[in-house]
Amino acid sequence: MAERLKVRVDPEKCQGHARCKALAPELFELDEFGNAHEAGDGTVPLGLEDKAWLAKSNCPEIAIDVIEE
Repeated sequence: MAERLKVRVDPEKCQGHARCKALAPELFELDEFGNAHEAGDGTVPLGLEDKAWLAKSNCPEIAIDVIEE
């Protein structure tokens, strides 16, 4: 069985570049200040794993963790 992934945004590091939202809009939401947070509980739906890793690698503040469960 494949491992499930979760994404987590560190609110202390996020500076509102919103690259994660642009690259993986299914996985991230923005607050009223433009800072990102994970959608729902952060669970990455099957088939969107590549988008989770892409968002992590494109975050200029290194604020995104991808957790393998």
